[in-house]
Amino acid sequence: MSPTSAPPPSARPPTLGEATRVWARIGLLSFGGPAGQIALMHRELVENRRWIGEARFLHALSYCMLLPGPEAQQLATYVGWLLHGRRGGLIAGLLFILPGVLVMLGLSTLYTLYHQAPLTGALFHGLKAAVLAVVLDAVLRLGKRALRGWPGLAMAGAAFLALAVGHVPFPVVILVAGLIGMAARPAFAPAAATPTPTGGALLDRQLDAAVPPHAQPSRRRALSTLALWLPLWLGPLAALRLVTGADSVWTHLALFFSGMALVTFGGAYAVLSYVAQAAVTGYGWLTPGEMIDGLGLAETTPGPLVLVLQHVGFLAAAHAPGTLPPLLAGFFGALLTSWVTFAPCFLWIFLGGPYVERVRTHATISAALAAITAAVVGVILNLAVWFGGHVLFSGSRPLHLGPLALPLPTGLDIPAALLALVAFIALRHTRLGLLPTLAACAAAGLMLG
Repeated sequence: MSPTSAPPPSARPPTLGEATRVWARIGLLSFGGPAGQIALMHRELVENRRWIGEARFLHALSYCMLLPGPEAQQLATYVGWLLHGRRGGLIAGLLFILPGVLVMLGLSTLYTLYHQAPLTGALFHGLKAAVLAVVLDAVLRLGKRALRGWPGLAMAGAAFLALAVGHVPFPVVILVAGLIGMAARPAFAPAAATPTPTGGALLDRQLDAAVPPHAQPSRRRALSTLALWLPLWLGPLAALRLVTGADSVWTHLALFFSGMALVTFGGAYAVLSYVAQAAVTGYGWLTPGEMIDGLGLAETTPGPLVLVLQHVGFLAAAHAPGTLPPLLAGFFGALLTSWVTFAPCFLWIFLGGPYVERVRTHATISAALAAITAAVVGVILNLAVWFGGHVLFSGSRPLHLGPLALPLPTGLDIPAALLALVAFIALRHTRLGLLPTLAACAAAGLMLG
């Protein structure tokens, strides 16, 4: 190589400016939910630029899977933090979500203005069928990876029944699954994986040679992280409660979604059934159809799928009576929801990052994670059943089985069922991809409407 030629990607550390451009690219292209987003980061960071090796990438992903919140956004924050400290993690995490936040704000605004129009209703009729297929596909994909043997199958089945029949709160299901995994460690402990050689990845060489100060455990640094990020996260909740009162929609939004930030293990699909039940039935913020429409919008935007919660916040604030115009209230409701949802993600990474190596080798925690992941399959299946009941059927009647009264769906929507079936086949057996499938179903809905 001549002295004037550019060095290979792994020959020198990326500058913060170079890393920022890569994180912006990832944020703009991160469609397809967490699976597609993680695959995109693997290609950009491990394969193309070799900033981080395969083993360390999987190590970071395992830690992020232990955390509540969107694992793909936390993985970006984690790698950015490893490369350039807290400033790098903040840039990576913000750029991962910013495009989706802005797009979702625009889509929620258009939805609020025009979703009662006949053409918009027809478009969402097809989009809902595609979303049902996406959720079913997620059940199968996650189940194939997570359910190893009868303990995993039993855990998934128990989680489904607890939610669908017993109406057990979602956080309780996750907590009990983790405790069972700890107690039955031999049954749930994942098999040890053989790391793929890093091929001299830059970050692995740096960390093996000398762990940088920001990646070393420090009580002082941990306390300073808590002192900064806890007020940033929970400060808006305290201020809104003081200014608007305990019963305002703003306080309810901040309190509810701050709580969700603590229990959203397993990604967006896992928590959506709980959010849907609370937002639709508990608070009455939106209708089942509006909740499903929000998931369809989130599927079409870059960034984490949990941005659907921003749509919930927008509609909750827009529908609430108050002094602000509905669109302006929705705008602030959406930003408030996103803030209390994503702010703790930075806290988890900056606080726990230096202790990740200890977590990685802890067999009991690994078993608890495996049990939680198996339970998440049942949780997502419950979400698919909930969606299916509202997308494919016009109503329901109670089916009495002893002390239980189960809803029996009635009035099958045959066009919606056919669209969902076609979308499912396209996702599972073709290379059409998520966005073209959503677009095709939306177009089919328009033609049918």
